[in-house]
Amino acid sequence: MEDSGALIPVIDFDHLGLQRESKNIDKTELKNVGGLMKDAFTRVGFCYLKNHGIDQDLVDKYLDISREFFSQSVEEKMKHVRGTEKNFGWVAVEREKLNPERPGDLKEAFNYHPADDPNDWPTAEFQQASREMFLRCTELSHRVCDALSVGLGLGENFMRNAHKSVGKKENSTTIRSLYYPPISQDSNIKPGQIRLGEHSDYGTITLLFQDDIGGLEVEIPGKGFVPATPIPGTIVVNIGDLMQRWTADTMVATKHRVLIPEVEFKKRKPRQSVVFFVHPDDDYMVECLDGSRKYEPISSLDYLNYRFSVTY
Repeated sequence: MEDSGALIPVIDFDHLGLQRESKNIDKTELKNVGGLMKDAFTRVGFCYLKNHGIDQDLVDKYLDISREFFSQSVEEKMKHVRGTEKNFGWVAVEREKLNPERPGDLKEAFNYHPADDPNDWPTAEFQQASREMFLRCTELSHRVCDALSVGLGLGENFMRNAHKSVGKKENSTTIRSLYYPPISQDSNIKPGQIRLGEHSDYGTITLLFQDDIGGLEVEIPGKGFVPATPIPGTIVVNIGDLMQRWTADTMVATKHRVLIPEVEFKKRKPRQSVVFFVHPDDDYMVECLDGSRKYEPISSLDYLNYRFSVTY
């Protein structure tokens, strides 16, 4: 299996990162980075971003607090189970199957959307860390969208305007803490069951923060599945199906998965990640940018609901 190093590009986001004030963003750098991102998403659908400006201490704190929640009994976690009306709360092991041809995924999750916040959290610390992560991810996703807009020749504010309501009830962007429980020798693993089934994401872009356990694999065209090895200080960014549709298949929403590790000591350790799923505003009509009408126009929310109907 090939290493991802030469296949998934690492893009330096230093001149556009959150460590820079927005008024000091260099337009030439915006164009340069946008071009690199467009190329990465056209070829492989994924890239790493370094020097993005989200503090690692915040990420670590969010992972630590999340892990405390996931380590509780099922009875305790059920008090905060995700319902059907709001995108908030705990999702149990095997509740989702992102590849419908496999058994349920060996993962748990906790979803947070600010507009669906019931103010009934397991702890105040979990609530505060979730809010902080959502805010910082929102800020970074806007800058990624700005660069991508310029890279696509659409003008700096095109994609930001399509995502202007992130964090409000009229936009479905969500942050998700993922927990993959340890797998012991006596775990009852079903035939074909893995930690996260092969799938592509649903929306525009996804920001992914990995721990050091690894396990994520990305299906590179012509190469098969390759490991997206964790690189300290970076985040993984990929596009979703809606962006592929938006660009009339110019960009590719690449399938990815998380297998059960072959190495025994990694099986015995939990894996964690944080995912920020970015969607256009619910009523935004996504039409092919090249005017081809290769796909019929569809609202962001209608497309998301269609994808959810297949997953659950």
